[in-house]
Parts: sequence; structure tokens; C-alpha cells
Amino acid sequence: MECVTSPGQPEFISGPVLLLGAPGVGKGTQAQILMQAWGVPQISTGDIIRANIKGGSEMGKEFQKLVSAGHLVPDDLVNQMVAERLQQPDTARGYLLDGFPRTLPQAQWLDGHLAKNPTGLPVVAVSIEVGYTQLLGRITGRRTCPVCQTIYNVHFNPPKVEGKCDKEGAALEQRADDTEEKFAERMRVFDAQTAPVIEHYRALGRFEAVDGDHPVEVVTEKIVAALMRLRGNEGQ
Repeated sequence: MECVTSPGQPEFISGPVLLLGAPGVGKGTQAQILMQAWGVPQISTGDIIRANIKGGSEMGKEFQKLVSAGHLVPDDLVNQMVAERLQQPDTARGYLLDGFPRTLPQAQWLDGHLAKNPTGLPVVAVSIEVGYTQLLGRITGRRTCPVCQTIYNVHFNPPKVEGKCDKEGAALEQRADDTEEKFAERMRVFDAQTAPVIEHYRALGRFEAVDGDHPVEVVTEKIVAALMRLRGNEGQ
């Protein structure tokens, strides 16, 4: 299996990668860069569920019933949806996992499922980490133009005129959940769900954390270097 150290070269075979990160760390941006560089899909449980509902599959119907009744979706159903998605040919070289595994039981199921393929690669996990204060500033300072969707930040990338879009002149808007109280709650949920998953992969020697408080391209380099170490491909 030929691998390279640069994400700009499609020969790199990433295998399944779990990219972790708290709200505001730039995980989505990094996922888009790596997807394009490696030619792999992003496996999102949200996307899978929506596709099943839209397609009218039996799993989609079951999910719709549970949500409509206000019930939590059991891991068995989520796992089954993921298993079917991973059978599609676009996942052969690898994929980026988004929102799954979210809990320790899901991580354990995924490891067991992938282990059934003796030639496949196991999941490796990389966490993008940024300090709480910095993240709080990124989230609470975020403002969006309702016309052109340009995103500003009152702390790090403010508009030329306070509260106005540079391009459209429209009044900038703040998302309802971009408040300190909402952010604190999202962080509590994230920490509670993610900590066991991180410890699971750390114990298996398949986890690294990278400093996300750098320019986008630097964070990308750090993620790639971490993946190369985790895959045991340094120096190749």
C-alpha cells in the first residue's frame, strides 16, 4: 500500500479517520480540505439519516417514527445505517467520520465491524484542540450577512463598519445558539460524549491531538503529520 506524506497527493490512502473537535475549532474546514486532497467522502450520520428518510428506506421510516414520537434513536439503527453506507465503493480508499462514533458503544461496534475485513485499516482519531477562551471568542463573536452569507467575527475579523456587511451593507446577524450560555452547554455535551471515545482510541494507540490555534494550512499539516504517525508511515 503506497502512501505519501502530503495530502495534496491522491496516492495517500487515509483509511477511516475520525476527526474530532469542539464547536468552533474549524473541523468542518479541515474535513473539506482533506476530502478534496485525498478524494474520500465524509461519512456523516446526519447525511445518512436524511438520505434514508428521503429515499423511503425501511430504516428511514423507522427513524422517522422514533423522531416523531420524541424517542432517541438506538445505536443498533444508527450502526446499521453506517454499515450500509460503508459498503459503497467511494469508501474504498478511506473516509472522514463526522458525528460517528459519538459514544463509546458506537466506537466499539465500529472497531468490531471494520475488523471483519482482514485487509482493511482500523479507525484512527485526530482531535483538533483550541483553548476554551479562544473558542468562546470564535463562537460568540461570529456574525453573518443574511444576504451574501459572508461570516465575520467581531473579535478577529470585524467588518469595516460595525454591524454592517462590507459587501452588501446589510445588518449582520448572530445565530441564536452563538451565545456564551449555549456554547457552554454544547461544550459540556461534547466533553461528556467525546472523552470516552478519545480514551478508547488513545488506549489502542490510535489517537493524537493537534493544536488548532494556528492558520488553517498549518493545522492541516499537523493533522497530516499525526495521521502519518498513526498509520506508521513516517519516512516512507
